[in-house]
Amino acid sequence: MPSLDALQWVVLAGALFLVGFSKTGVSGAGTVGIALFALVLPTRQSTGMLLPLLLVGDLAAVLSYRRHADWPRLIRLFPWVALGVVIGAGVVRQVDDTQMRRLLGGILLMIVVVHLWNRRRAPEDSLVHHRSVAALAGVLAGFATMTANAAGPVMTIYLLAAGLPVLGLLGTGAWFFLTVNAFKVPFSVALGLITPSTLLFAALGAPVVLAGAAAGRAVVDRIDRTLFERITLGLTLLAAVRLLF
Repeated sequence: MPSLDALQWVVLAGALFLVGFSKTGVSGAGTVGIALFALVLPTRQSTGMLLPLLLVGDLAAVLSYRRHADWPRLIRLFPWVALGVVIGAGVVRQVDDTQMRRLLGGILLMIVVVHLWNRRRAPEDSLVHHRSVAALAGVLAGFATMTANAAGPVMTIYLLAAGLPVLGLLGTGAWFFLTVNAFKVPFSVALGLITPSTLLFAALGAPVVLAGAAAGRAVVDRIDRTLFERITLGLTLLAAVRLLF
């Protein structure tokens, strides 16, 4: 277990609440939670501590939105995501925390810029219709989730560009992240990211994640899709800048 002061524990609790809230409410909130974790703990350590808790949130999200998934889109993405996870596992072995943070921040910033540019195009010309873009989104999502548990912005922005409604986005994302995070577990164990101490931390933090998930489920029906998109983009941009600097 990490040795932290009272303020740092409060920050971690707030981060876990945001992680749960992002699974059933506003997806971009999870990116802020991950960034807060990285402020208190080294990136590698925070990655291992968060993964079991992300799975708790994923289960809550699947139970809430299991009927709203776009399965054909998910099936097309999974092979590319698996490739990204394998690449990310190789990178984790080679880089330090600072390099991981800046790499991830650069990826998130690039995604926001591309999404804003893509919105100016006609719907029929959207990049999301190209198979190569789906492949790239899958690889980036797999890479980001393996290196820093941060595939949320990649997938959320990709699904927003695909025109999914809020519930469709949340249902598709719920099944996606449950599957991908479970797929990551053996890699994380092999890299020493998941240990008995991280599992103990997960057991203590799970109620906070579930509280956040309950709060997200309570407000999601009141969220307009345009507002949802703006909040997600704003939080993603904030997290990208924080990771870079």
